[in-house]
Amino acid sequence: QRTGLKYEDVFVRYSKGDFYVMKTQVTQKLWKAVTDENPSNFKGEDLPVEKVSWFDCILFANKLSEKLGLEKVYEIPKELTLGSSQDKDLAKKVKVNKSANGYRLPLEAEWKYAVRGGENYTYAGSNNLDEVGWYYDNSGSKTHPVGKKKSNGYGLYDMSGNVLEWCFDASGSYRVYRGGSWFDSAKYCRVAVRS
Repeated sequence: QRTGLKYEDVFVRYSKGDFYVMKTQVTQKLWKAVTDENPSNFKGEDLPVEKVSWFDCILFANKLSEKLGLEKVYEIPKELTLGSSQDKDLAKKVKVNKSANGYRLPLEAEWKYAVRGGENYTYAGSNNLDEVGWYYDNSGSKTHPVGKKKSNGYGLYDMSGNVLEWCFDASGSYRVYRGGSWFDSAKYCRVAVRS
């Protein structure tokens, strides 16, 4: 918890470089505290923010870094603002300062490592999705407050289900997201699935 912004980070040891990951998905309360906006369809301070693009997430990371006095990771074109469309040419203009100490989206390889939590389960923390995630069969067609299901081995919550999670990488001209959501069937919430 820093400067009135409530969240926790988890330290992950990784052979390609250690990193921190937020313990839960970004809540609407945190998103609004950083951006002064809440684009989510399902409203609630402890619900994960949704209806955010890859662009929105890199802007959020830079704004959070600024609020905490950290160096921004992304160099972002001036025409990129919250709510921008997912234009592949504009995405190519985003530059990364690898030496910066601020917040960023995980690389897909980092996400794949973190989601497993040092374990070998089908979902993040279990072979039973009902224990660890909100998905089509148990969500009631809506998102749920973060951190209410069982965590994975690293203490990370909701990495299978609830809302999809953006990674920094591109797959061709598309941005990569992982983890499945409240709307997806169980097969799309598996740790191995990419979209």
